[in-house]
Parts: sequence; C-alpha cells; structure tokens
Amino acid sequence: MANITNDEVDVVVVGLGWTGSLMSIELAQAGLKVRALERGEDRTNADFAYPKPADQYAYGVRNKIMATPRDAALTVRHNTQMTALPTRKWGAFVPGTGVGGSGLHWTAVLIRPTPTDLKLKTYADQAYKPGILQEDMRLGDFPFTWDEIEPYLDKFDKICGLSANTGNLRGQIMEGGDPFEGPRSNPAPLPPLEDTLNCSMFADAARKLGYHPFPNPSANVSRAWKNPYGNQIAPCNYCGYCSKYPCLNYSKASPQTAVMDALKRMDNFDYRVNANVLKVELHPDGKTARGVTYADGDGNIVFQPAKIVVLAGFQFVNVRLMLLSGIGKPYDPITETGTIGRNYAYLSNGGTTLFFKDKEFNPFATAGATGQMFSDVSPGNYDGPSLGFIGGAKIHSSQATGTPIGTALPQGTPKWGQGWKEGMQDWYGHSMKVSISTGCMSYRGHFLDLDPNYKDPWGQPLLRITFDWKQNELKLQQYLRKIVLNITKELNPDSYSESFLSMDSHWDITKYVSTHNVGGAVMGESPETSALNRYLQSWDVHNVFVPGGNAFPQNFQNNPTALIGAITLFAAQAIKEQYIKNPGPLVQA
Repeated sequence: MANITNDEVDVVVVGLGWTGSLMSIELAQAGLKVRALERGEDRTNADFAYPKPADQYAYGVRNKIMATPRDAALTVRHNTQMTALPTRKWGAFVPGTGVGGSGLHWTAVLIRPTPTDLKLKTYADQAYKPGILQEDMRLGDFPFTWDEIEPYLDKFDKICGLSANTGNLRGQIMEGGDPFEGPRSNPAPLPPLEDTLNCSMFADAARKLGYHPFPNPSANVSRAWKNPYGNQIAPCNYCGYCSKYPCLNYSKASPQTAVMDALKRMDNFDYRVNANVLKVELHPDGKTARGVTYADGDGNIVFQPAKIVVLAGFQFVNVRLMLLSGIGKPYDPITETGTIGRNYAYLSNGGTTLFFKDKEFNPFATAGATGQMFSDVSPGNYDGPSLGFIGGAKIHSSQATGTPIGTALPQGTPKWGQGWKEGMQDWYGHSMKVSISTGCMSYRGHFLDLDPNYKDPWGQPLLRITFDWKQNELKLQQYLRKIVLNITKELNPDSYSESFLSMDSHWDITKYVSTHNVGGAVMGESPETSALNRYLQSWDVHNVFVPGGNAFPQNFQNNPTALIGAITLFAAQAIKEQYIKNPGPLVQA
C-alpha cells in the first residue's frame, strides 16, 4: 500500500450521481479541469443491455447496483437515550453506489415542490397561531424565491425530458395538469406517459370526490428526446424495470442517459472509480480546502489536490464527510449550536391495496412513473391550521411492475407452498394500490452525528441517525387515511388491505419506504442555523460546495430529485459567473 499524490485539478467532484454529473459537465463547459471520484464501480452501456437488467432477484431483491451495508452502513436510534445499532441489511431506504448513484435506480417521478414548500417556515409563521405546532419543530425556508429557482427547474426538466401535463403556465391554469403547481416558464417538454387501467380508475374516483388528479410527471420519457447536452433518450416501452434497475431501453433519465455520454467526450474531464473518499483536506488555517484524500481499489491512499471541492455524494455521505473533515461545527441538540447534522428528515408512506375479481390489470405493461396523483393536500391547499398539523402529501396510484416476487395477495393467502401458488393464479393482475407519500418536518432532536462505537473498514466512525415519528406526522397520516379510504370505497373493490401509521407508531428501519432522505447540511440565510448558503457553498470553507438532498431544511411531500437537480444547476451557475472570477464567500454572513 502506497501514498500517492495526483496531479492538481481545478475541481474535484466526490460522487458521480445526479449532482456530481451535473456539476461536472457545467464546470467542465466553463473550461475548468474536472475530476470526479466515485466510490463504486463504473456503470456503462453494457450494464443497460437487455436482458441483463430484467432480473428481479438480482436487482429488486439483492440490490445489485446499491451500496452494501459493509460500504455504507449507518447506525440508527430513536432518541439520545438509546444506543444506536448498525444497519446490517437495507430496509427503509437503499442508497446507490457506482457511476449514476441513486440517479441510476430511481423510479423517475419528476415532480416539483410548490412555492409554499420553498417558504414553509414563512407560511407556518403566518398561518399557524402560537402553540398549534410542536415546540421542538424547526422549520426553514429555502434561501431563494420561486422566480429565482424556476429557470433551473425548467432546465432540469429539459435535461431529463419531462413527460407531463402542464398545470400552471406563467400563471394560467391549464386543464389536465396540477392546478396547485407553481407557475412554469415553459410547458413540459413531452406529453405524459400513457395511463394504465388503475390510473384511470383512480383519477375518475378522485374527481368524483372533488380532487384534481393529473398524470405523474415522469422522467421515463414518453417520446424520443434530445436534451440540451446533446444526449438522446429513447421513448419508454413500458417494460416495468425502473425502480432499482438500470433502464434496459435507455428511456429513463439518469446520469448515464442524460449527462455522462456527453461528459465523457470532454477532454477536460475524467473520473476514477473504486475511489472511496475518506476526508476533505484543509489548509492549516481551516478556511479553505486543498483537496481530498481517498482509498483506491488497490488499497493505496491517494491525495487529490484541487482548487474547488464539490461533495456530491448521497445525502448521508456528504454530511459524514463534512463531520470527518472538520468543515463547520457539529450540531448539538442540547444547546442547538452548530449546524452539521441538524434538520435530518425522512418521510412516511402508506395506503391501501385493492383486489378486484372482474378487473384485468396488466402489470406487464407499465413504467416506474406511470400513474395519477393529486396535490390537493399540500401546505396551503387545505386547512392544516384548524386540523393542528402541518405538512402535505402526494396521493397517487401507480401500477407496479409485473415481477412476481412480492406481488400483493389478499390477506390470509399463504406465504409459500401450494396455497401461495393458488393465490398467485387467482389474483395476479387483479390488484391496484392507492398510496400516499408525506412530508416530514425537522425537529430539534432529529439529527446526524458520528457514532462513538462503530467504525467502517477504514477505521472511521459510522454516521449515526437519531430519528423517530412525531405527533405532527402521525396526525397527518391519520388524516390522509380517511381520504384514501374514501377513494377506496368509491372504487368498490371485492376486498382491500391497508397500511398506515398509528398514533403510537415508531420509525421502523426494516420496512422499505423510499430513499428520500434529506437534511444534515442544510442551506439557509444564516451560518447560525445553516451549513450552506444559497449557492450550496459552505459558510466555513468557501471553496467547498455541497449539492444534494442534504441541503433541504425539511422534507416536502414530493419526490426531491427535481429540486436537487435545480439547486445544483443554480449553484453551478454561481460558481461559473462569480466564484471563478473572485474566489471567496458568495454570500456575506
């Protein structure tokens, strides 16, 4: 094992998922020499080739393209009185790894936050009387306006080939889209995906009950698309291998399909795989970074000098690297001082599974983002202040893939053997779901820090999560349950089962919900309450930028990828236009 020093680059990017690939191509286009370091393997066109991805056991069950707990384990506890224990098997979420990261395996629902989501603290302060919300809730506003971020949401839509109905075009409400969305500067680039039977049934029932359903905004493209980087994305063929899979048809927007093909052709960009970054190295004064240290695939310890460091890993990875590197002050929940680790938030889900003897759903023809949803229950669209809680939900019906493992069967069906086989024969293709994905607020006692007891293979402490459900989120679940059951009743199934959190529920790390983790290194207006400024620049180390879900001050009800892409592009533009010319803090504290 040797100690190696690489040649200096202008920018080193840690991680090569959505944020890493976007930062890399934007800064490389500005003429900077960019090198990306990815802890996992390369993911090339060969990994997408049919029939490789059409393997449910390898990808959907064994998590073939995900990080292993050995490489990315965390420790988890509900509160500070408990001893955190390590994750030895993924459950609630499954972080990605390798080129493409979590952007390779995402489902591709590309829905924006609302303007209220961006200014949730301001909304809460204005709409809720003192004492209604929990005293320990810690909401934050994103440090930009809708008008400032919308052009970058629009750019990311075009990079991905958004397939959707437009709901609000420059203030005009459009039929068929989401009437509650913020004003778009341009219509969606492509029409939405085709509806499946369950989607049509759900939409009809929702309309009868007074809601406003619209097709899922999708990055599974409905038509052939050439994006602004010159990459071609093929039309979706509804094969159903989306979430947890590389797209075998090159139809799902991912770092590979939307960015990497163009990025790899640039002479001033290169990348290294099996490069596990251990630490950001600071100059002696601690005010700037001089590069990063990583362990390569041969066990060598390598120093990569760079003028700018971009931490573009998954949310957990970015926060942990900041803590390991001494960038910013760790958060203390007792004194509420420090910012690194604060405002961790997850989300909850739930819903009903409906069974119909006389309905023939076709699970062989679907895509990850097929579906219908409505946003009537999002902050500002319903009377949360009188109900005593804040937060929102996406209520939707999406058709699952035709893969047999884990197929929904009526309650009482045997889990194995002849009884299970008979249940599959009777009910395969005869069920649909009505589901919720909810927002989750941030709280004083929910945070990330370094675990004092458990270490990774390089001897560094694991990241520790302290998190549990709060009454606000449980009240929201119970309110949504009533809505979903009303829709279920309207659909009139032969039978149904339900899954919602009760008022005494605790967070269960073993049951899959989503990989929508946020917070820990949040953006804001002040270094007293945030780790990053509006351009994702560290308040403490000005040549370190940290794009990703880590920047969210709380979790809103919609999938985070659209906003993650937008804030990355927003920050990249500031680096190109301002930082390169005059390195230093872009916002004065």
